Amino acid sequence: MAETTSTRGPRDDNDPKGLIREAYRIDGISDAECRSILMDWALSLPDGASQQQALQHLVARYGADTPDHPMTQLLQEGQNALMPQGRRGGRAGRLH
Repeated sequence: MAETTSTRGPRDDNDPKGLIREAYRIDGISDAECRSILMDWALSLPDGASQQQALQHLVARYGADTPDHPMTQLLQEGQNALMPQGRRGGRAGRLH
């Protein structure tokens, strides 16, 4: 994904509005604030963009240096939530 430079810093196609970047710059940001920002981020991704790939990129970009930041934890939770789940057994598995 391409990055270009703007007046606010590098533009990242995985963070089109710079919401995630800015969240990491806010001192003392709460979990609830990060959740709100993450929702706005998800809605700002272009049609057809892979949330899984974008989350992976953002965790690699920001999470390594700030593993205890609430946004890092949410990005990682998002990655886990999007991971393909195994086949469900029993009747529920056959109804799909």
